[in-house]
Amino acid sequence: MKQAAAVLTLIGLASCVAPVVEELDPFAIELPPGELGLEPLPDGSTWPDFSIGWAHREDLALAVDFSLDYLAKPTSEEFFPYGPITHERMVKSLERFGELVRTSESSDTFRESLVEEFEVWMARGRSGEGEVMFTGYCTPILKGSLEPTAVYRFPLYKKPDDLVKGKDGAILGRKTAGGGLTPYWTTRELLEGGHLEGLELLWLDDAFDAYIALVQGSAIIELTDGSRMEIGYSATNGREYKSVGKILLDKGLLKKSELSLARMREYFVANPGAVDEILPMNPRFVFFQASEGGPFGCLGQPVTALHTLATDKDVFPRGAVAYAEVRLPDFNADGKLIQRPMRFFALDQDRGGAIRSAGRCDVFIGVGPDAVAKAGHVLSMGRLYYLFLKE
Repeated sequence: MKQAAAVLTLIGLASCVAPVVEELDPFAIELPPGELGLEPLPDGSTWPDFSIGWAHREDLALAVDFSLDYLAKPTSEEFFPYGPITHERMVKSLERFGELVRTSESSDTFRESLVEEFEVWMARGRSGEGEVMFTGYCTPILKGSLEPTAVYRFPLYKKPDDLVKGKDGAILGRKTAGGGLTPYWTTRELLEGGHLEGLELLWLDDAFDAYIALVQGSAIIELTDGSRMEIGYSATNGREYKSVGKILLDKGLLKKSELSLARMREYFVANPGAVDEILPMNPRFVFFQASEGGPFGCLGQPVTALHTLATDKDVFPRGAVAYAEVRLPDFNADGKLIQRPMRFFALDQDRGGAIRSAGRCDVFIGVGPDAVAKAGHVLSMGRLYYLFLKE
């Protein structure tokens, strides 16, 4: 699961850099229990031009297959029906959509088939107005070692045995000696109370890189012997996420205009003592596990660059076909980051660790330095649609 996770003030665990929390409040309003984050597109509404999102068909078809793999598991049936969308209808929607992606002869015939065979729902967004705040997340490539050294001294940790998760992955708390449950230790309590000793998975060479791994929920580690190791999300301590970027702003240590991943790194390099003071102020802590074939989303399936979304799984349907209209960063011919309007299909395959509303969505940007650079600049309002096969 991405600890989307979250963009430019680190509001969520899924992004490289996240927006200031106050600025996103209208997009972060939680829905009452049982309410859906989607509603059918009203009759007479203009449909999105689905022909524009037809590019990169091979990657899109693969992402559809990952959703179908998830839905083939009996445990997936627990999360349906989603309103009137039954598990069977969701499976048929994905099967037919995947077939059209692979066999349509042109973008026009693809669009015509969708209009004829599917119905469109729209994310309710901010205050039910349909505006969604998009952020981005990624998988960084970091340097690490399986043994601590003078250089590699910043550990990432495995899940403790006394941390209890529910069937749906929700963190229930810490198992006590008497067999009961109590809230798990906060980040500061974990670090200062010695509760993490013996749980080290590996060690990184940079304290801020260790924090970035916690924010993203996954990473590729370049080990000292030249090999690579994939690590992924195992669990959190169940505590609420607090933006480190916002903490720096509130303390007057950075200005809002200069808040970025690069600038935050510069600050902690110039003020090494602030690492131990500031980073533990985020109560949420992430535990990792070795992972091959990923990175993976909360459905247990691989995520696909620009074809995987992370949303609040309490209000959005798992594995569904979605269509996004939003501006995303890209490199121009001169290598500079610019914002481009983009329309693309994606699958709702991940959960944002700090997303609790129908007005927020994280886009998986990819793996490596370019993805980190782009994900750190995703902060745009857009529209989000879902497609379901007509009954």
